[in-house]
Order: sequence, then structure tokens, then C-alpha cells
Amino acid sequence: MRKRIEWTPHARADVRRIDRQTALELLEGLADYVLTGYGDVERLTDIEPLELRLRLSDYRIPFYDHGEWIQILRVLHRKEAYR
Repeated sequence: MRKRIEWTPHARADVRRIDRQTALELLEGLADYVLTGYGDVERLTDIEPLELRLRLSDYRIPFYDHGEWIQILRVLHRKEAYR
């Protein structure tokens, strides 16, 4: 289950604000999800494209699943994600 990843400008900016070690861990977790399809993922909507949320440690990564590719919307600390 290998998918292409597309980043929104907000998501790119979010990753740049995170310390390097944490950002690398998040990118590794995202890569694991893309390659295997396994992860702590929750469906946020039933509307196509499906909006999903990947939970990695204290961070939440909302994304759209377009089938062959996913679009990363944001990369937020859990304190910010649920506001």
C-alpha cells in the first residue's frame, strides 16, 4: 500500500516549526503509515475524499485520502489540534 504524499503549505510550515528530532520521528511514522497502511488513524468525515487523522505521539496529522495519494493538511501538537 504505497501512496504518494502531497503537503499543503500550512503542513510544510508546521513541520518547520517543530524541533528537528521530533519532526524526523513524525516523518518516519508517516512513512510507516504510507508503506504499510497501519497506524493510529481515525476517520473524521464520511465525505469523499475521506478526511482522516493520524496520531503520532503528541502530534495529530489530519489528511485527505485520495486513494493513490494522501494530502497532508496540517501537523499539529495535540494542544493545538483540538481548538
